Amino acid sequence: MQRVAPSAYVGGVIRRLAKNLGLREGDAPAASVALERDGWALLPGVFDPPAVARLREEIDAVFATHPPERFRADREHYRYEMLNRSAACQEAVGHPRILEVVEPLLGEDCHVLANTAWRNPPDHEGGPWHCDAGPHVPRPEGVPWDDRIPYPVFAVGAHCYLQDCTVDDGPTAVVPGSHRSGRLPPFDRMFDDDLDHEGRSRVVIEAAAGDVALFVSDVWHRGLPARAGGRGRYFLQVHYGRRDIAQRLRPPDAAHQLSPEAVARATTPRARTLVGLHDPFFYDA
Repeated sequence: MQRVAPSAYVGGVIRRLAKNLGLREGDAPAASVALERDGWALLPGVFDPPAVARLREEIDAVFATHPPERFRADREHYRYEMLNRSAACQEAVGHPRILEVVEPLLGEDCHVLANTAWRNPPDHEGGPWHCDAGPHVPRPEGVPWDDRIPYPVFAVGAHCYLQDCTVDDGPTAVVPGSHRSGRLPPFDRMFDDDLDHEGRSRVVIEAAAGDVALFVSDVWHRGLPARAGGRGRYFLQVHYGRRDIAQRLRPPDAAHQLSPEAVARATTPRARTLVGLHDPFFYDA
């Protein structure tokens, strides 16, 4: 992988200093720099054909043996906590080529927040522009980020493609640099195919089976509608987060750190969220 010289722009690369964080000195993978600067990167050929075939086989088995879950209207398209259900998926989330890119941004002790298999059908409708659980540093319009300060990245999503994904298949699109805006996508342009930010137009991520697309959780992104003749999307999604962000492999009502007595005492909506019983949201579903 191409490396960036120590004297070049390295942005918000960090390292763990005992129990705290500090700036990382020296070089960083070019894809790490692209993630911090642009909000996305594509890693070609991470998984070879045998690895893709094994992932497909095990994921198909999970779809066949585990019924749809969670509350989404399109819940048939998804299966969750895949690293719990598939050895191949657990191996995939730890692929060295992925970790060498996300660890400089999230820390060497980052972990998997969520791990979901996606099998969108050929007629899937895509979705609106959004960012995942962000922006983490919200700011009003007209307040630019000071580039002397490394832009903090708290979570990174990965799409591990298990079949080719072209523009006809309804791929993911991103607006480069939008993660640094500190704002949500404009509500009046939620389905605007030509959405841009500060003069940078949206990019459609087309990929081959075995490629991995990475995107910062705050970047504006969406699944585009599939076109006639497309096959839909098939990929393993992984969200990596800093150690300080809780895992969401299972929803809070199924996996928490509370005693039965504490759950019973939480009788109001705020009492439940205060002790950690949140409704499913980003990463949970």
